[in-house]
Amino acid sequence: MLEPSQNNELPPIPGKRYFTIGEVSELCAVKPHVLRYWEQEFPQLSPVKRRGNRRYYQRDDVVLIRQIRHLLYEDGFTIGGARQKLSDPEESEVMQHQHQALIQDMIRELEAVLKLLSDD
Repeated sequence: MLEPSQNNELPPIPGKRYFTIGEVSELCAVKPHVLRYWEQEFPQLSPVKRRGNRRYYQRDDVVLIRQIRHLLYEDGFTIGGARQKLSDPEESEVMQHQHQALIQDMIRELEAVLKLLSDD
């Protein structure tokens, strides 16, 4: 776990479609066993399971995990309080705005990469 002063220093989410539990653990600074526990506590969090029950998280899952982490570790919510906050319709609007901001960031990153490739 990160110290409170380091909570906002999470790495950017790479432009991949699926992430393993180890990758998500590093991207969100949460141990894998915590991720598995959160899957039981938050119905919105349901990674795809493939061969041998291996979990594959999508980008939306990673964003949701970061939101859960923020609510629990930075805002001091309990699991029940965080679950309630995430299921609140007004909060879903906030989450939609965060998703849109994330999409805009991805578009900017892709445009920067395309520009670099076209300059070569």
